[in-house]
Amino acid sequence: MAWMSRFLTAVAFMAVGVVFSPETFGSKSEGQNSPVIVTYLKLIHLLCFSTAFGAALWTTFIGGIIMFKHLPRHQFGNLQSKMFPVYFSLVGVCCAASAGAFGFLHPWKTSGSAEKYQLGFLLAAFAFNLSNLLIFTPMTVEMMKQRHKIEREADIGEEVGWTKNQQEAKKNPKLAAMNKKFGMIHGLSSLSNVFAFGSLAIHSWYLAAKINL
Repeated sequence: MAWMSRFLTAVAFMAVGVVFSPETFGSKSEGQNSPVIVTYLKLIHLLCFSTAFGAALWTTFIGGIIMFKHLPRHQFGNLQSKMFPVYFSLVGVCCAASAGAFGFLHPWKTSGSAEKYQLGFLLAAFAFNLSNLLIFTPMTVEMMKQRHKIEREADIGEEVGWTKNQQEAKKNPKLAAMNKKFGMIHGLSSLSNVFAFGSLAIHSWYLAAKINL
């Protein structure tokens, strides 16, 4: 995933440049950009935002829950450890591109308070996903591997659900301590993901108010 990290970094720096210095990239404060360019930027913003929102919705509230309820726990954890870096990279790139397009179309100096807030929500979504990609996910995966090792020693982990883990933790202090550490880091990761989704959801309300049907 090294190439994805480099690509995400490149897109992020480009987005930051567009947001804070849109004139450098050709944005005009008086709003006289080419109609074709404006249309393309609106398309980029819409496609990237909808991709990020849809991926976050599915992963957070649908796909992850279905997999947890039907896959053996270790298999579920290993699958998630491969999926989440891709998921956070995808959503991060889409948030950065969406924020960059929005910042180009709405230069900070001439934007109203509503547009400034919306740009802030897009950047917040990007920041939350970046923190998950670079900080919380690597920590969570490492702790998951350590807990899997402890569980294999106790001959559990190939079942669906948490029942056997909770039963074993009552008599295994080492597993109980690892559960606590994992729960804390995983909780921070989940909270960051929910905040990112919430920021995108707020922006969806803004976009809905702009659409004429």
